[in-house]
Amino acid sequence: MSETNTSALPPAIFLMGPTASGKTALAIELCQRLPCDIISVDSALIYKGMDIGTAKPTAEELALAPHRLIDILDPAQSYSVAEFRRDALQAMAEISAKGRIPLLVGGTMMYFKALIDGLSPLPESDSTVRAGIEGRAKQSGWQQLHAELAVIDPQSAQRIHPNDPQRLLRALEVYELTNRSMTELMSIKSAPLPYRVSQFSISPADRKVLHDRIAQRFQLMLDAGFVQEVEKLRQRIDLHLNLPSMRCVGYRQIWQYLEGDFAADEMFEKGVAATRQLAKRQLTWLRSWDKIFSLDTFAKDNLTQVVKLSKLHI
Repeated sequence: MSETNTSALPPAIFLMGPTASGKTALAIELCQRLPCDIISVDSALIYKGMDIGTAKPTAEELALAPHRLIDILDPAQSYSVAEFRRDALQAMAEISAKGRIPLLVGGTMMYFKALIDGLSPLPESDSTVRAGIEGRAKQSGWQQLHAELAVIDPQSAQRIHPNDPQRLLRALEVYELTNRSMTELMSIKSAPLPYRVSQFSISPADRKVLHDRIAQRFQLMLDAGFVQEVEKLRQRIDLHLNLPSMRCVGYRQIWQYLEGDFAADEMFEKGVAATRQLAKRQLTWLRSWDKIFSLDTFAKDNLTQVVKLSKLHI
């Protein structure tokens, strides 16, 4: 779409960044300066009852700047990227219809990517088809199934290692369900996002500073009752470690600590290490991102920069 065409579209602001980088604080400042409404882009904040370990905005922060797509699911439920895209687009349309600016804030890069690039029409998983493929794998071995994939979808077979059963299973499942290869379906994308999007990332310039902030924040979470929060979740018979909610960083490590798998000091180290790994993955995504303005967490003019670079004259 040309620059001329995009200028007629309603504006939207995307504010991304690794965990503990200061996204929420800047977003709330933006809401004081611009007619913005926040949409959370975070796969952990969607869950009710998971407040401390997800660094969910406080009641005071939410009063200043309400967030959409927070507390929308029970931890026993799952939420797909496609469902996020649907809900985010609906929220963006409602905000724009009021003459306000959607401000999408978070660190779940896959969600941002789904909004910007669209999604391919891949089918939902089918437990019966999966069970059949897994049965064949048990009988013939994943190497044989990889050879089958090489015939029906050579590009996927080249991309997927024979020792990666999860991705191999998905590629074969897609073919069995649609009679079309994953490569073919992945080349089909949704319509372009109907917004003039200004994209920003925020993080400390020094990686060590980010690591220190992550450790400090994890300690603050523990002081605020993070262990007790997980203890309460563990009392529910419908929750277990294989659920997406319980795989969130910090929750898994504290759950295992409560199971007696390791001591408190090791739980702290593992929780911090998992959070740092998450931040590393987020930064890797951002380094490959197109058309994004980088902001330093500690810069004094971040608010001015976002307003100026978004070309919003309010």
